[in-house]
Amino acid sequence: MTGEKLRRFLESSPISGGNGAWVEAMYEQYLADPDAVEASWRDYFKQMEAGSQRHDVAHSPIQQSFAELARAKPVVSVGKGGGLSAQAAAKQSSVLRLINYYRVRGHQAAKLDPLGLANPPAVPDLDPAFHGLGSSDMESEFDTGSLATSDRLKLREIIDVVRRVYTESIGAEYMYITETQQKRWIQRRLEGSVDESRLTADEQREVLKQLTAAEGIERYMHTRYVGQKRFSLEGGDSLIPALDELIRRASAHSVEEVVIGMAHRGRLNVLVNILGKSPKDLFDEFEGKITAEDLRFSGDVKYHKGFSNDIEIDGRRVHLVLAFNPSHLEIVNPVVEGSVKSRQHRRGDETGSSILPVLIHGDAAFAGQGVVMETLQLSQAKGYATGGTVHFIVNNQVGFTTNNPIEVEQREHARTSLYSTDIAKMLEAPVFHVNADDPEAVVFVTRLAMDFRAEFHKDVIIDLVCYRRHGHNEADEPAVTQPKMYELIKSHPTTRALYAERLKNAGVIESSDADQLNEDYRNGLDQGENIARTTLGMVGNQYTVDWSRYVNGSWDAHADTSMSAEQMKRLAETLLDVPEGFALHNRVERIMKDRRKMAAGGLPIDWGFAETMAYAGLIDDGFQVRLSGQDSGRGTFFHRQCRLLNQKDGSVHVPLKRIGEPQDFIINDTLLSEEGVLGFEYGYATAQPETLVIWEAQFGDFANGAQVVVDQFIASGHAKWGRVCGLTMLLPHGYEGQGPEHSSARLERYLQLCAANNMQVCVPSTPSQFFHMLRRQLKRDYRLPLIVMTPKSLLRHKQSVSTLEDLQQGRFETIIDDQGIEDDSKVRRIVLCSGKVYFDLYQMREDLDLSQDVALVRIEQLYPFPRAEYKAVLARYPNAKDVVWCQEEPENQGAWYQIKHRLLNSLGEQHVMLYATRAGSPSTATGYHKVHVQEQEELVRKALESGNRTRGE
Repeated sequence: MTGEKLRRFLESSPISGGNGAWVEAMYEQYLADPDAVEASWRDYFKQMEAGSQRHDVAHSPIQQSFAELARAKPVVSVGKGGGLSAQAAAKQSSVLRLINYYRVRGHQAAKLDPLGLANPPAVPDLDPAFHGLGSSDMESEFDTGSLATSDRLKLREIIDVVRRVYTESIGAEYMYITETQQKRWIQRRLEGSVDESRLTADEQREVLKQLTAAEGIERYMHTRYVGQKRFSLEGGDSLIPALDELIRRASAHSVEEVVIGMAHRGRLNVLVNILGKSPKDLFDEFEGKITAEDLRFSGDVKYHKGFSNDIEIDGRRVHLVLAFNPSHLEIVNPVVEGSVKSRQHRRGDETGSSILPVLIHGDAAFAGQGVVMETLQLSQAKGYATGGTVHFIVNNQVGFTTNNPIEVEQREHARTSLYSTDIAKMLEAPVFHVNADDPEAVVFVTRLAMDFRAEFHKDVIIDLVCYRRHGHNEADEPAVTQPKMYELIKSHPTTRALYAERLKNAGVIESSDADQLNEDYRNGLDQGENIARTTLGMVGNQYTVDWSRYVNGSWDAHADTSMSAEQMKRLAETLLDVPEGFALHNRVERIMKDRRKMAAGGLPIDWGFAETMAYAGLIDDGFQVRLSGQDSGRGTFFHRQCRLLNQKDGSVHVPLKRIGEPQDFIINDTLLSEEGVLGFEYGYATAQPETLVIWEAQFGDFANGAQVVVDQFIASGHAKWGRVCGLTMLLPHGYEGQGPEHSSARLERYLQLCAANNMQVCVPSTPSQFFHMLRRQLKRDYRLPLIVMTPKSLLRHKQSVSTLEDLQQGRFETIIDDQGIEDDSKVRRIVLCSGKVYFDLYQMREDLDLSQDVALVRIEQLYPFPRAEYKAVLARYPNAKDVVWCQEEPENQGAWYQIKHRLLNSLGEQHVMLYATRAGSPSTATGYHKVHVQEQEELVRKALESGNRTRGE
């Protein structure tokens, strides 16, 4: 505020520089919530900010203004008839600052650790004396500002309120949230409930019942199955009443499905007491009773298995799912989110109101594993948002054997930040730390979290600060690494015992009630019955997908992937019809012109057109397509162009959305995440069999960052858990002299994981092969992951093209034999290959005049290996002695060592198996283009020349 406006304000204002502290406190409220101050003050602060030359520091406008005000009116007092005296204003300012500091830093003084090991650090900001307030001020009344209580209270009462709200069993972190509405909502819920009873007597008894179940199942298994691993929940028992309350609250918000992801800690407890799994079935697993159905799969340990069930809450049906998860702890996070997103699409739920994702973490894993951050980053991203996730952190303050405390001085081995939850602050997600030995506080923050999610469709974190009564598993000895902690745990009463005593003292239950609950639960377990959760089974759930038709087929079942000329013409017209006035980039315009010629038969079909037509045909046939990747709309190599941008105004046109319904084609240009996004897409595919779900790597080796998803889910999910999935991975692969990071998609890794027909690995060499392979993935009544080594330079190779007839009449060929051989009996050598190297072999064969002596055979599907087709190729050339495998990759990489045995098994006595590769190398490729060219020429020549006997014999 400068010039004439400042002069007029100074003349009319009853305040002076001496009131600066008071007004600054009001300005602090204004920054937190403009609506918390009167309209006249809002206008004043807005004017002040507009006139300030400094905006880098939040309070710089007020400080600048009052420096000018103090110079202009240094001695004016407003104590008589005009407001507060300077001293009173300073006191009021101090009170408002004290309230604010409790909101900001009160969590650091909260009583969060049930064991009392974590001594809260000294927080001087919470001491009234720090703000100039003393014992003489305690009975004085002050304006409470935006505190959600009476407008005026004595200082003693104000301090009592903020301490009870912010420094007892709940430590709330939310003041970093930018959105004022969200902060004010949390403040009202926290501060407005301080004088209210959190639970009714009936609710208290229900919580005790849940705690009895949580403790009961663990003690039962501990005595019945001595020494067996179960990764007990003991110490974190409050998770069970928390989850029960979350489901009830979610149902009240019209949530119909809850999908839960968690690691092994407490998983068996959750299965029985929350999802309603039969205790008898669980005990059979402990006792090794295996059914014939179980033997169909290799199986997994009991604390990794998933489960689903329907329950009834207050007359409403709720479908509960616990996702399967390996020991890679947090890797289930994106899988759950993907499954939820798929279910939401199935219901047409755009806001995420009907399906709730719940993720249960370990404290050390939440802070330490990168997939947590990747998943959090997806939470509000287009195409990935699920309407907010409720996170529980079972914070037992030990990460395996590493101290992971909430105490500042001892966390140096576990993490850098104060809390394991601090990573969630990047989302501005509220965090509620809560003492797990106060189950009423746990239930209260659970309600708060669910209501926040329903209101703002945003993630929220509950940090359940507890302990681990046993070691990492029940055979471990935790006192070796945490002697002080486990000395305390030995004598520390259980949460159930503490709460039962609390209710008895309050007259809510009789002394015998707790014992009766315990006896009833134990008797139910003896009978193998679940008395903690009544279930409905799966009958009558209209959203359940019947996967049986996708399980019992075969990868080589016939699928008609052809497309009629009429359908192709109709779809091409739709795809190539650009809106009037839509200005394309000149390069894109050339691509569209070429595609019009391709559709008319005037140009050979390239990869981009064939791929787009494959998607169009699937959508037209009633399927859906979801394509995700870091540059999927344009295509990393500028070949796809299925999302068009207007060069004048940036508007977007997606031609594939004009076929079928707009939601039938979803394309996501994703954030720079591999592990998180691939996990999400896997989860999506496991819940949606009628959608072609594709994840494309920018370069094939980028999938290295998501290897755990491939190993633990894509390759082995069916064998371990019977989970069927039709996910497709497109991995650009090929040696063009671009160095080690942009050459290999690590084909050998995928082939190494292949067994029992668990997935398909294909290397298509023409656009039509790509077209039919994509269509086969859905047109066949079978769902199997598909790994595709896709091309880079081949996308525009003059020989790697197809015709309209290839698309209209063909099918995917697992092996493409040599069509140029005129006399089969003259062939002396068969060269087998996959991918781009075929075209180098073809060209050199022409140069060496070997076109009738050497047959070039492309193996387009490396797994499941097409044995019958391979034998037919060998039989076609009766006089061929040499059978050569040729690959671009080094000898120790690529397909050679993974398929060598399959190639040898079908050879006749007259055959000699040879191979031509680059020399073995720890790196995938050279970084020197000249060396690359020399290596490529050498391996191609060795594959073709009959004198090559240097390898394979």
